[in-house]
Amino acid sequence: MQDITASETAKNNHGGLCAAGVAQLESRPGDGSCRLYDTAERPASLPGGQVVTLARGEQSRLTRLAPAKFALAYDDAAGTGPLAALHAAATAPGQPVCADPASLAMMAVAGRVAASDIPVLVEGPTGTGKEVLARFIHEHSARKSGPFVAINCAAMPETMLEALLFGHKKGAYTGATEAAEGFVRAADGGTLLLDEIGEMPIALQAKLLRTLQEGEVVPLGATKPVPVDIRVIACTNRDLPTEVAEGRFRADLYYRLNVFPLQIEALRSRKGDIAPLAFAMILRHCPAEGAVPFLTEAALAKLAAHAWPGNVRELENVVRRALLLAGDTLSIDAEHIRFDTAVRRLGTIEHAAPPVLADGNQLSDIARHSETRAILDTLELTGGRRGAAARKLGISERTLRYRMAAMREAGTLDNAAAQQPRVSAGAVR
Repeated sequence: MQDITASETAKNNHGGLCAAGVAQLESRPGDGSCRLYDTAERPASLPGGQVVTLARGEQSRLTRLAPAKFALAYDDAAGTGPLAALHAAATAPGQPVCADPASLAMMAVAGRVAASDIPVLVEGPTGTGKEVLARFIHEHSARKSGPFVAINCAAMPETMLEALLFGHKKGAYTGATEAAEGFVRAADGGTLLLDEIGEMPIALQAKLLRTLQEGEVVPLGATKPVPVDIRVIACTNRDLPTEVAEGRFRADLYYRLNVFPLQIEALRSRKGDIAPLAFAMILRHCPAEGAVPFLTEAALAKLAAHAWPGNVRELENVVRRALLLAGDTLSIDAEHIRFDTAVRRLGTIEHAAPPVLADGNQLSDIARHSETRAILDTLELTGGRRGAAARKLGISERTLRYRMAAMREAGTLDNAAAQQPRVSAGAVR
Protein backbone atom coordinates (compact mmCIF):
# COMPACT_ATOMS: atom_id res chain seq x y z
CA MET A 1 0.00 0.00 0.00
CA GLN A 2 1.04 3.57 -0.57
CA ASP A 3 2.35 5.80 2.17
CA ILE A 4 -0.15 7.92 4.04
CA THR A 5 -0.34 11.65 3.46
CA ALA A 6 -2.38 13.24 6.21
CA SER A 7 -2.81 16.63 7.79
CA GLU A 8 -0.94 17.36 11.02
CA THR A 9 -4.23 17.30 12.93
CA ALA A 10 -5.00 13.83 11.64
CA LYS A 11 -1.51 12.64 12.47
CA ASN A 12 -1.78 13.97 15.99
CA ASN A 13 -5.24 12.52 16.60
CA HIS A 14 -4.89 9.21 14.77
CA GLY A 15 -1.16 8.74 14.42
CA GLY A 16 -1.21 5.06 15.35
CA LEU A 17 -3.61 4.21 12.58
CA CYS A 18 -1.90 6.60 10.15
CA ALA A 19 1.39 4.77 10.62
CA ALA A 20 -0.25 1.51 9.65
CA GLY A 21 -0.44 2.59 6.03
CA VAL A 22 -4.09 1.67 5.57
CA ALA A 23 -5.31 4.81 3.85
CA GLN A 24 -5.20 8.58 3.83
CA LEU A 25 -6.75 10.42 6.75
CA GLU A 26 -8.17 13.89 6.23
CA SER A 27 -8.98 16.09 9.19
CA ARG A 28 -12.59 17.16 9.73
CA PRO A 29 -12.75 20.52 11.49
CA GLY A 30 -14.68 20.80 14.70
CA ASP A 31 -14.66 17.39 16.35
CA GLY A 32 -11.12 16.27 15.50
CA SER A 33 -12.35 13.09 13.84
CA CYS A 34 -11.14 11.98 10.44
CA ARG A 35 -12.66 10.32 7.41
CA LEU A 36 -10.85 7.52 5.65
CA TYR A 37 -9.89 8.13 2.04
CA ASP A 38 -8.03 6.15 -0.55
CA THR A 39 -4.51 7.42 -1.23
CA ALA A 40 -5.06 7.67 -4.98
CA GLU A 41 -8.56 9.16 -5.26
CA ARG A 42 -10.87 11.30 -3.17
CA PRO A 43 -13.38 11.41 -1.72
CA ALA A 44 -14.41 8.14 -0.15
CA SER A 45 -13.13 5.98 -3.00
CA LEU A 46 -12.01 2.89 -1.16
CA PRO A 47 -12.62 -0.39 -3.00
CA GLY A 48 -16.34 -1.06 -3.12
CA GLY A 49 -17.10 2.53 -2.09
CA GLN A 50 -16.31 1.85 1.57
CA VAL A 51 -16.37 4.85 3.91
CA VAL A 52 -14.98 4.68 7.44
CA THR A 53 -15.11 7.54 9.93
CA LEU A 54 -12.52 7.46 12.72
CA ALA A 55 -12.84 8.99 16.17
CA ARG A 56 -11.28 8.59 19.60
CA GLY A 57 -13.50 6.96 22.19
CA GLU A 58 -13.53 5.52 25.68
CA GLN A 59 -13.66 2.02 24.24
CA SER A 60 -13.18 0.49 20.82
CA ARG A 61 -16.40 0.07 18.86
CA LEU A 62 -17.22 -0.60 15.21
CA THR A 63 -20.64 0.51 13.95
CA ARG A 64 -22.18 -0.19 10.56
CA LEU A 65 -24.07 2.94 9.50
CA ALA A 66 -25.01 1.64 6.05
CA PRO A 67 -23.98 -1.35 3.90
CA ALA A 68 -20.63 0.28 2.98
CA LYS A 69 -20.38 2.99 5.65
CA PHE A 70 -18.79 2.49 9.06
CA ALA A 71 -17.79 4.45 12.15
CA LEU A 72 -14.79 3.23 14.15
CA ALA A 73 -14.17 4.54 17.64
CA TYR A 74 -11.02 3.37 19.37
CA ASP A 75 -9.32 3.88 22.69
CA ASP A 76 -5.81 2.70 21.79
CA ALA A 77 -4.35 3.36 18.35
CA ALA A 78 -1.57 0.89 19.11
CA GLY A 79 -3.99 -1.94 19.83
CA THR A 80 -4.47 -4.87 17.47
CA GLY A 81 -8.25 -4.56 17.45
CA PRO A 82 -8.78 -1.06 16.03
CA LEU A 83 -6.37 -1.56 13.16
CA ALA A 84 -7.82 -5.00 12.35
CA ALA A 85 -11.36 -3.60 12.42
CA LEU A 86 -10.25 -0.78 10.13
CA HIS A 87 -8.80 -3.24 7.62
CA ALA A 88 -12.01 -5.28 7.66
CA ALA A 89 -14.34 -2.32 7.29
CA ALA A 90 -12.24 -0.84 4.48
CA THR A 91 -12.40 -4.05 2.44
CA ALA A 92 -15.40 -4.60 0.19
CA PRO A 93 -17.34 -7.85 0.80
CA GLY A 94 -15.91 -10.77 -1.14
CA GLN A 95 -12.53 -9.14 -1.62
CA PRO A 96 -9.34 -10.56 -0.07
CA VAL A 97 -8.66 -9.26 3.44
CA CYS A 98 -4.91 -8.77 3.63
CA ALA A 99 -2.73 -7.13 6.26
CA ASP A 100 0.22 -9.50 6.59
CA PRO A 101 3.28 -8.34 4.57
CA ALA A 102 3.46 -11.68 2.75
CA SER A 103 -0.20 -11.43 1.73
CA LEU A 104 0.14 -7.82 0.62
CA ALA A 105 3.13 -8.74 -1.54
CA MET A 106 1.21 -11.63 -3.10
CA MET A 107 -1.81 -9.42 -3.83
CA ALA A 108 0.42 -6.85 -5.52
CA VAL A 109 1.64 -9.59 -7.84
CA ALA A 110 -1.92 -10.87 -8.35
CA GLY A 111 -2.98 -7.39 -9.43
CA ARG A 112 -0.33 -7.36 -12.13
CA VAL A 113 -1.24 -10.89 -13.24
CA ALA A 114 -4.91 -9.88 -13.50
CA ALA A 115 -4.06 -7.32 -16.15
CA SER A 116 -2.82 -10.08 -18.45
CA ASP A 117 -4.75 -13.03 -19.87
CA ILE A 118 -2.36 -15.86 -19.02
CA PRO A 119 -3.35 -19.01 -17.11
CA VAL A 120 -2.76 -18.93 -13.35
CA LEU A 121 -2.15 -21.84 -10.98
CA VAL A 122 -3.06 -21.02 -7.37
CA GLU A 123 -1.49 -23.40 -4.88
CA GLY A 124 -2.06 -23.66 -1.15
CA PRO A 125 -3.55 -25.76 1.64
CA THR A 126 -7.27 -26.40 1.89
CA GLY A 127 -9.27 -23.52 3.32
CA THR A 128 -6.79 -20.71 2.63
CA GLY A 129 -9.00 -18.69 0.25
CA LYS A 130 -7.81 -19.79 -3.18
CA GLU A 131 -11.19 -19.12 -4.80
CA VAL A 132 -11.32 -15.64 -3.28
CA LEU A 133 -7.97 -14.89 -4.93
CA ALA A 134 -9.24 -16.32 -8.24
CA ARG A 135 -12.28 -14.04 -8.10
CA PHE A 136 -10.03 -11.06 -7.36
CA ILE A 137 -7.99 -11.81 -10.48
CA HIS A 138 -11.14 -12.10 -12.59
CA GLU A 139 -12.69 -8.90 -11.22
CA HIS A 140 -9.52 -6.93 -11.93
CA SER A 141 -9.07 -8.27 -15.45
CA ALA A 142 -10.35 -7.18 -18.85
CA ARG A 143 -12.84 -10.07 -18.57
CA LYS A 144 -14.56 -8.71 -15.45
CA SER A 145 -17.78 -8.04 -17.38
CA GLY A 146 -17.84 -11.68 -18.51
CA PRO A 147 -18.92 -14.71 -16.47
CA PHE A 148 -16.91 -16.24 -13.66
CA VAL A 149 -17.63 -19.97 -13.59
CA ALA A 150 -16.21 -22.16 -10.82
CA ILE A 151 -16.30 -25.94 -10.67
CA ASN A 152 -14.88 -28.15 -7.95
CA CYS A 153 -13.30 -31.13 -9.72
CA ALA A 154 -13.25 -33.11 -6.46
CA ALA A 155 -16.99 -32.68 -5.82
CA MET A 156 -18.16 -34.09 -9.14
CA PRO A 157 -18.63 -37.81 -9.84
CA GLU A 158 -15.94 -38.94 -12.27
CA THR A 159 -18.57 -40.32 -14.66
CA MET A 160 -20.30 -36.92 -14.92
CA LEU A 161 -17.32 -34.59 -14.92
CA GLU A 162 -16.72 -34.74 -18.68
CA ALA A 163 -20.33 -33.89 -19.53
CA LEU A 164 -20.42 -31.12 -16.91
CA LEU A 165 -17.22 -29.56 -18.21
CA PHE A 166 -17.62 -29.91 -21.96
CA GLY A 167 -21.37 -30.24 -22.37
CA HIS A 168 -23.31 -32.83 -24.34
CA LYS A 169 -25.76 -33.22 -27.18
CA LYS A 170 -29.27 -34.51 -26.65
CA GLY A 171 -29.20 -38.29 -26.51
CA ALA A 172 -25.41 -38.43 -26.05
CA TYR A 173 -25.90 -40.91 -23.20
CA THR A 174 -28.70 -42.52 -21.24
CA GLY A 175 -30.65 -39.81 -19.45
CA ALA A 176 -29.42 -36.94 -21.66
CA THR A 177 -32.90 -35.81 -22.60
CA GLU A 178 -31.74 -32.27 -23.35
CA ALA A 179 -28.53 -30.71 -24.65
CA ALA A 180 -26.30 -28.82 -22.20
CA GLU A 181 -23.46 -26.44 -22.99
CA GLY A 182 -21.25 -27.33 -20.00
CA PHE A 183 -19.13 -25.16 -17.74
CA VAL A 184 -16.41 -24.42 -20.32
CA ARG A 185 -18.84 -22.88 -22.79
CA ALA A 186 -20.69 -21.15 -19.94
CA ALA A 187 -17.43 -19.33 -19.17
CA ASP A 188 -17.02 -18.09 -22.78
CA GLY A 189 -15.78 -14.52 -22.68
CA GLY A 190 -14.88 -14.79 -19.02
CA THR A 191 -12.94 -16.92 -16.54
CA LEU A 192 -13.17 -20.63 -15.74
CA LEU A 193 -11.98 -21.67 -12.29
CA LEU A 194 -10.97 -25.31 -11.99
CA ASP A 195 -10.85 -25.86 -8.25
CA GLU A 196 -8.96 -28.92 -6.97
CA ILE A 197 -7.54 -29.57 -10.44
CA GLY A 198 -5.31 -32.26 -8.96
CA GLU A 199 -8.40 -34.42 -8.45
CA MET A 200 -9.28 -34.49 -12.17
CA PRO A 201 -9.06 -38.00 -13.67
CA ILE A 202 -6.00 -38.32 -15.87
CA ALA A 203 -8.13 -39.57 -18.80
CA LEU A 204 -10.01 -36.26 -18.80
CA GLN A 205 -6.87 -34.16 -18.55
CA ALA A 206 -6.02 -34.77 -22.22
CA LYS A 207 -9.34 -33.31 -23.36
CA LEU A 208 -8.87 -30.28 -21.12
CA LEU A 209 -5.38 -29.79 -22.54
CA ARG A 210 -6.77 -29.73 -26.08
CA THR A 211 -9.36 -27.15 -25.08
CA LEU A 212 -6.65 -24.91 -23.63
CA GLN A 213 -4.35 -25.33 -26.61
CA GLU A 214 -6.88 -25.04 -29.42
CA GLY A 215 -9.48 -22.76 -27.82
CA GLU A 216 -12.32 -25.11 -28.68
CA VAL A 217 -14.46 -27.78 -27.08
CA VAL A 218 -16.17 -30.88 -28.45
CA PRO A 219 -19.34 -31.70 -26.47
CA LEU A 220 -20.18 -35.35 -25.81
CA GLY A 221 -22.05 -36.75 -28.79
CA ALA A 222 -20.88 -33.97 -31.12
CA THR A 223 -18.52 -34.25 -34.09
CA LYS A 224 -17.66 -30.59 -34.61
CA PRO A 225 -15.66 -28.44 -32.19
CA VAL A 226 -17.15 -25.27 -30.75
CA PRO A 227 -14.79 -22.29 -30.32
CA VAL A 228 -14.48 -20.82 -26.83
CA ASP A 229 -12.66 -17.81 -25.42
CA ILE A 230 -11.82 -18.39 -21.77
CA ARG A 231 -9.16 -17.64 -19.24
CA VAL A 232 -8.37 -20.56 -16.96
CA ILE A 233 -7.40 -20.29 -13.30
CA ALA A 234 -6.67 -23.59 -11.58
CA CYS A 235 -6.42 -24.20 -7.83
CA THR A 236 -4.91 -27.14 -6.01
CA ASN A 237 -3.83 -28.24 -2.55
CA ARG A 238 -1.74 -31.03 -4.02
CA ASP A 239 1.97 -31.05 -4.85
CA LEU A 240 1.47 -31.23 -8.63
CA PRO A 241 5.16 -31.80 -9.51
CA THR A 242 5.02 -34.90 -7.31
CA GLU A 243 1.74 -35.94 -8.93
CA VAL A 244 3.41 -35.55 -12.34
CA ALA A 245 6.45 -37.56 -11.27
CA GLU A 246 4.23 -40.38 -9.99
CA GLY A 247 2.08 -40.45 -13.12
CA ARG A 248 -1.16 -39.08 -11.66
CA PHE A 249 -1.08 -35.75 -13.49
CA ARG A 250 -0.09 -35.00 -17.06
CA ALA A 251 3.14 -33.05 -17.38
CA ASP A 252 1.95 -31.19 -20.50
CA LEU A 253 -1.21 -30.01 -18.74
CA TYR A 254 0.79 -28.97 -15.68
CA TYR A 255 3.07 -26.76 -17.75
CA ARG A 256 0.07 -25.37 -19.62
CA LEU A 257 -1.59 -24.31 -16.37
CA ASN A 258 1.54 -23.28 -14.49
CA VAL A 259 2.28 -20.22 -16.63
CA PHE A 260 2.09 -18.03 -13.54
CA PRO A 261 1.99 -19.78 -10.14
CA LEU A 262 0.68 -18.03 -7.03
CA GLN A 263 1.23 -19.57 -3.62
CA ILE A 264 -1.11 -18.90 -0.69
CA GLU A 265 0.53 -19.74 2.59
CA ALA A 266 -1.21 -21.46 5.48
CA LEU A 267 -2.92 -19.04 7.87
CA ARG A 268 -0.41 -19.78 10.63
CA SER A 269 2.33 -18.44 8.32
CA ARG A 270 0.59 -15.08 7.83
CA LYS A 271 -0.47 -14.14 11.34
CA GLY A 272 -1.04 -10.52 10.34
CA ASP A 273 -4.17 -11.63 8.47
CA ILE A 274 -5.83 -13.41 11.40
CA ALA A 275 -7.31 -10.42 13.24
CA PRO A 276 -8.59 -8.55 10.13
CA LEU A 277 -10.10 -11.78 8.80
CA ALA A 278 -11.84 -12.38 12.12
CA PHE A 279 -13.41 -8.91 12.03
CA ALA A 280 -14.39 -9.38 8.38
CA MET A 281 -16.22 -12.58 9.35
CA ILE A 282 -18.00 -10.78 12.17
CA LEU A 283 -19.22 -8.21 9.64
CA ARG A 284 -20.30 -11.00 7.29
CA HIS A 285 -22.36 -12.77 9.95
CA CYS A 286 -23.74 -9.58 11.51
CA PRO A 287 -25.20 -7.90 8.43
CA ALA A 288 -27.64 -5.59 10.22
CA GLU A 289 -26.86 -1.93 10.75
CA GLY A 290 -25.67 -0.85 14.18
CA ALA A 291 -22.78 -1.72 16.48
CA VAL A 292 -21.14 -5.10 15.85
CA PRO A 293 -19.36 -7.27 18.43
CA PHE A 294 -15.74 -6.20 18.94
CA LEU A 295 -12.91 -8.63 19.62
CA THR A 296 -10.96 -7.81 22.77
CA GLU A 297 -7.18 -7.83 22.83
CA ALA A 298 -7.29 -11.03 24.92
CA ALA A 299 -9.48 -12.73 22.32
CA LEU A 300 -7.20 -11.60 19.50
CA ALA A 301 -4.15 -12.89 21.38
CA LYS A 302 -5.83 -16.28 21.73
CA LEU A 303 -6.58 -16.35 18.00
CA ALA A 304 -3.00 -15.39 17.17
CA ALA A 305 -1.57 -18.18 19.33
CA HIS A 306 -3.55 -20.92 17.55
CA ALA A 307 -1.90 -22.98 14.78
CA TRP A 308 -4.98 -23.00 12.48
CA PRO A 309 -4.62 -26.39 10.81
CA GLY A 310 -8.03 -25.73 9.18
CA ASN A 311 -6.90 -22.30 7.94
CA VAL A 312 -9.49 -19.61 7.11
CA ARG A 313 -12.34 -22.11 7.05
CA GLU A 314 -11.57 -23.08 10.65
CA LEU A 315 -11.29 -19.40 11.64
CA GLU A 316 -14.79 -18.75 10.32
CA ASN A 317 -16.15 -21.65 12.39
CA VAL A 318 -14.48 -20.26 15.50
CA VAL A 319 -15.84 -16.74 14.86
CA ARG A 320 -19.39 -18.00 14.31
CA ARG A 321 -19.14 -20.02 17.51
CA ALA A 322 -17.86 -16.97 19.41
CA LEU A 323 -20.74 -14.81 18.14
CA LEU A 324 -23.19 -17.39 19.46
CA LEU A 325 -21.47 -17.64 22.85
CA ALA A 326 -21.18 -13.86 23.22
CA GLY A 327 -24.93 -13.51 22.81
CA ASP A 328 -26.24 -9.95 22.83
CA THR A 329 -23.05 -8.45 24.22
CA LEU A 330 -20.92 -6.25 21.99
CA SER A 331 -17.65 -7.71 23.23
CA ILE A 332 -16.07 -11.03 22.25
CA ASP A 333 -13.57 -12.06 24.90
CA ALA A 334 -11.10 -14.94 25.18
CA GLU A 335 -13.67 -17.10 26.96
CA HIS A 336 -15.84 -17.00 23.83
CA ILE A 337 -13.03 -18.34 21.62
CA ARG A 338 -13.31 -22.13 21.52
CA PHE A 339 -11.53 -24.54 19.23
CA ASP A 340 -12.59 -28.01 18.17
CA THR A 341 -11.17 -30.85 20.26
CA ALA A 342 -9.43 -32.45 17.28
CA VAL A 343 -8.12 -29.10 16.13
CA ARG A 344 -6.76 -28.27 19.58
CA ARG A 345 -4.65 -31.41 19.45
CA LEU A 346 -3.17 -30.24 16.17
CA GLY A 347 -2.90 -26.63 17.28
CA THR A 348 -0.75 -27.16 20.34
CA ILE A 349 2.99 -26.90 19.97
CA GLU A 350 3.59 -29.86 22.26
CA HIS A 351 1.60 -33.00 21.42
CA ALA A 352 -0.40 -34.59 24.19
CA ALA A 353 1.01 -37.71 25.79
CA PRO A 354 -0.24 -40.99 24.34
CA PRO A 355 -3.10 -42.61 26.26
CA VAL A 356 -2.20 -45.14 28.88
CA LEU A 357 -4.03 -48.36 29.60
CA ALA A 358 -6.12 -47.77 32.70
CA ASP A 359 -9.17 -49.31 34.30
CA GLY A 360 -12.09 -49.13 31.90
CA ASN A 361 -9.84 -48.10 29.00
CA GLN A 362 -10.27 -50.75 26.33
CA LEU A 363 -7.33 -51.56 24.09
CA SER A 364 -9.57 -50.94 21.06
CA ASP A 365 -10.26 -47.39 22.29
CA ILE A 366 -6.55 -46.70 22.62
CA ALA A 367 -5.90 -48.11 19.14
CA ARG A 368 -8.67 -45.93 17.71
CA HIS A 369 -7.24 -42.85 19.45
CA SER A 370 -3.77 -43.60 18.10
CA GLU A 371 -5.12 -44.08 14.58
CA THR A 372 -7.03 -40.79 14.78
CA ARG A 373 -3.93 -38.97 16.02
CA ALA A 374 -1.81 -40.48 13.23
CA ILE A 375 -4.30 -39.38 10.57
CA LEU A 376 -4.66 -35.85 11.98
CA ASP A 377 -0.92 -35.38 12.34
CA THR A 378 -0.23 -36.67 8.83
CA LEU A 379 -2.92 -34.43 7.32
CA GLU A 380 -1.34 -31.44 9.03
CA LEU A 381 2.12 -32.49 7.83
CA THR A 382 0.91 -32.74 4.22
CA GLY A 383 -1.12 -29.53 4.31
CA GLY A 384 -4.40 -31.44 4.07
CA ARG A 385 -3.44 -33.27 0.85
CA ARG A 386 -5.24 -36.58 1.15
CA GLY A 387 -3.21 -38.36 -1.50
CA ALA A 388 0.11 -37.45 0.11
CA ALA A 389 -1.25 -38.32 3.58
CA ALA A 390 -2.48 -41.72 2.38
CA ARG A 391 0.93 -42.53 0.90
CA LYS A 392 2.70 -41.61 4.12
CA LEU A 393 0.26 -43.74 6.12
CA GLY A 394 0.65 -46.66 3.74
CA ILE A 395 -3.05 -46.90 2.88
CA SER A 396 -5.11 -46.11 -0.20
CA GLU A 397 -6.72 -42.70 -0.59
CA ARG A 398 -10.12 -44.41 -0.66
CA THR A 399 -9.39 -46.00 2.73
CA LEU A 400 -8.29 -42.64 4.11
CA ARG A 401 -11.53 -41.02 2.97
CA TYR A 402 -13.48 -43.80 4.69
CA ARG A 403 -11.53 -43.33 7.95
CA MET A 404 -12.01 -39.54 7.78
CA ALA A 405 -15.76 -39.99 7.30
CA ALA A 406 -15.86 -42.19 10.40
CA MET A 407 -13.90 -39.56 12.32
CA ARG A 408 -16.42 -36.88 11.30
CA GLU A 409 -19.27 -39.04 12.55
CA ALA A 410 -17.41 -39.50 15.84
CA GLY A 411 -16.87 -35.73 16.12
CA THR A 412 -13.05 -35.92 15.94
CA LEU A 413 -12.73 -34.20 12.56
CA ASP A 414 -14.24 -30.90 11.47
CA ASN A 415 -17.14 -31.65 9.13
CA ALA A 416 -16.66 -28.92 6.51
CA ALA A 417 -19.47 -28.85 3.97
CA ALA A 418 -18.56 -30.29 0.58
CA GLN A 419 -18.30 -27.59 -2.02
CA GLN A 420 -20.53 -27.77 -5.05
CA PRO A 421 -19.90 -26.28 -8.49
CA ARG A 422 -20.58 -22.56 -8.38
CA VAL A 423 -21.67 -20.41 -11.31
CA SER A 424 -22.05 -16.67 -10.87
CA ALA A 425 -25.36 -15.10 -11.83
CA GLY A 426 -25.91 -14.93 -15.54
CA ALA A 427 -23.03 -17.26 -16.32
CA VAL A 428 -25.05 -20.07 -17.89
CA ARG A 429 -26.83 -18.97 -21.00
